[in-house]
Amino acid sequence: MSSFNDSFSKQSDIYSKYRPSYPTELFSFLSSLTENHALAWDCGTGNGQAAIGLSAFYEKVLATDPSENQIRNAPKSPKVSYFIEPAENSSIRTNTVDIVTIANALHWFNFDLFYKEVNRVVKSNGVIAAWSYGLPIISPEIDSIVKQFHDGTLGTYWQAPNRLVEKAYTTIPFPFRPIPAPKFYIEKVFNLKELIGYFNTWSATQRFINDNKFNPTEELEDDLIKVWPESNTTKTLRWELILKVGRVKV
Repeated sequence: MSSFNDSFSKQSDIYSKYRPSYPTELFSFLSSLTENHALAWDCGTGNGQAAIGLSAFYEKVLATDPSENQIRNAPKSPKVSYFIEPAENSSIRTNTVDIVTIANALHWFNFDLFYKEVNRVVKSNGVIAAWSYGLPIISPEIDSIVKQFHDGTLGTYWQAPNRLVEKAYTTIPFPFRPIPAPKFYIEKVFNLKELIGYFNTWSATQRFINDNKFNPTEELEDDLIKVWPESNTTKTLRWELILKVGRVKV
């Protein structure tokens, strides 16, 4: 996409509260692929979840996002520097980056311009890793209700980039030498109210609210209570990561 499509600033406060974080094992694996660990670039950092994860393995992390509201809600770290910048045009110096990560954001980028920027800033033999995730797995009864909400209620409110996630990033160009990767999963424990909070972070939910002037998650909650009657009890949500890893400028 050639211009910034701001689908998350409005809900940036709940985004940082309800979105799941990524496993340490993912960052440990990625760090094992780079010879040096001086500088990582977390692009489309959102509320900084991946940037903080990277900071345990790299001396310095540059975290960029075009949304000022998202950056404002990101956690502070002496090893992470945040910048309000688009993915396709950063202020990062040429040939300085060991690894580029894109957590749940690549599908929003202009691929040609972004990959040109990646090739500019990444060192020879550096690494690029992009990941995303689809619907969570909770239980068969809950999953079917959530899928109907996702596909039916919100169906026309998902944008073209969201469809790239549904296709597990298989249709996204990735002009780098592929690196095999193990499977990784993310988990988060929610009660029912917190699960509804997560659904409110979806860009399609906010688009529905803007068009219809009511929140569809209220009806969703009524449906879920039937299979989750003790709403204060917690359940574990599990997502499988969609992960693409490649070698840059081999």
